[in-house]
Amino acid sequence: MNSAIADYRRLWGAAGLSFVTVAFLGRIPLAMSQMGVLLLVAQATGRYGIAGATAGALAVANAAGSPFFGALADRIGQRPVVLIQSVAGSLGLVSIVFFAGQEVSSAVLVVVAALTGLAMPQVGPLARVRWRPVLALRVNEGRIRKDEVDRFVDLAFSYEGAGDEASFVLGPALVGILGVLIGAEGALLAAAVLLLVFGTWFAAHRTAALVPRGSEHAPTRGVRLWTSAFLSLAAAVFLMGVLFGSIQTGTTVLATDQGHPDVAGLIHAVLGIGSVVAAFALAAVPASVLYATRMLIASGAMLVLASPLMFVHTIPQLVAVIALMGFAVAPYLISAFALAGLIVPPARIGTAMTFMAGATGLGYATGASIAGRAADGAFGSEGPTPAFTVTIAAMGAALLLSLASQRVLRRAKIASSV
Repeated sequence: MNSAIADYRRLWGAAGLSFVTVAFLGRIPLAMSQMGVLLLVAQATGRYGIAGATAGALAVANAAGSPFFGALADRIGQRPVVLIQSVAGSLGLVSIVFFAGQEVSSAVLVVVAALTGLAMPQVGPLARVRWRPVLALRVNEGRIRKDEVDRFVDLAFSYEGAGDEASFVLGPALVGILGVLIGAEGALLAAAVLLLVFGTWFAAHRTAALVPRGSEHAPTRGVRLWTSAFLSLAAAVFLMGVLFGSIQTGTTVLATDQGHPDVAGLIHAVLGIGSVVAAFALAAVPASVLYATRMLIASGAMLVLASPLMFVHTIPQLVAVIALMGFAVAPYLISAFALAGLIVPPARIGTAMTFMAGATGLGYATGASIAGRAADGAFGSEGPTPAFTVTIAAMGAALLLSLASQRVLRRAKIASSV
């Protein structure tokens, strides 16, 4: 344990406390936006259908636009792309608050939300891109040995996975707290301020200048981005997104049925807590355990741990089940992102990371939509159980995908190096 703590201290010291702090806080607004928009529009219109469509438009547009902005960042650098996105996304959140207070059509709200989602930066994936050049600089300075780089890159991706999970917990929780204190409008405006401050700071941070742009990359021959290995990883994180969306829907249904709809967000946050703990614990896993193997084990564990959802009927039961599920989520997601970062060409790393994040977002929207229809009785029954069936089916598909892609993932050519 002491060794892991010391390693994390060295890792954070290599990048600097300002980078670690700004990169984490910069991803909070995106985690706040979807629930913030959902609550704001629901309160403003009194119609959950419009609220769901508006929040969904923001999420889907962000997922769809992320690979484009990631590719643009690869070509011209992260600094101008993230700077413009942070300002535009902040203005977009303010616009949603403004239009929600006016008597505008639902189509206007959906369009404004979609444009806002399109503009908001994916800070988490872009932060992952910066770790290799940061560590390369520290090697040149003599602060890190070259033979330590792979271990620290693995550690960095474990930390980033924990950061993502923590933001997924903190973002909705902040919306809930601020919603009580200053209303849904205030919560979304707070997200806009956070994005403007920390998004632009992330863009301007000195680590942005370390990421090579376009022609500055060394030539990478014989390595393509859209390989079967990378597409398998994208499909893997899509299925994890389906888990997030469906389990959040099922949790909301169960909490509402139990007469406590206000605690749905807190119940769902339990999934993230276990995942954060597991993410930090991954530092103790030997490097000899390949990422493909970790994904296979984690997918099997998630299917086993998700199965009791079929028999959950009370909030305490649900909390117990998803608390345990969280410990398998982080190893799966972190392994997928880390392996993607290794096998794609260095000149396309931003595209790859944002595409993976976008696939997760699309999976979330898909899972929430299918689980919502299932919970409404579209497939013959109502309540949380049909929604949780979607969760279990997604994890079954994830296990089958892990089994089918083992050979491809194990043979994938390593493209990135320091």
